[in-house]
Amino acid sequence: MNRGEEEAKALASSVRLRILRICLHDSHTNKEIADVLGLNPGTTLHHVRKLVDNGYLRAEPPRLGARRSTEYPYRATGKSWSHRGPKPTRSSTLILDTFLDEIEQLDADSLQSIRLGLKLGPAGREEFRSRLHELLDEFASRAPEPDGEAWSIYIGMHPDESNHPGV
Repeated sequence: MNRGEEEAKALASSVRLRILRICLHDSHTNKEIADVLGLNPGTTLHHVRKLVDNGYLRAEPPRLGARRSTEYPYRATGKSWSHRGPKPTRSSTLILDTFLDEIEQLDADSLQSIRLGLKLGPAGREEFRSRLHELLDEFASRAPEPDGEAWSIYIGMHPDESNHPGV
């Protein structure tokens, strides 16, 4: 398996995508990550190591824990946003599954949703997709605002099979 395939495989898990989100703005230890996900720390460590091995997480300098033990915090590198290699296995539903896992924990009023129907030809669709990606790339490259609040965005774009003439 080549490097690009290994990297894609590392992203082919909703648990790993959630770990990257947890470690996006702040460093967290394996135990902290496991607690947020409600998983066994041993299971979480397997996922953390896969992400570290492929450059999606980095270990930060060790620190002393509450019981004076050495803890190893991890932080997302941002590499997953710019991953342009082979698509992860199940990529068509993986991001949606991850999003649904994350919002399951929210109260209904916390989710702000927008839905839009468009009728575009190939050139218009590509222009829309390209401009949307430019906007997302711009905000992804900004440094986090120190007093900012963490937000997640999910965008799904698909053909609207319910809006075809003759249906």
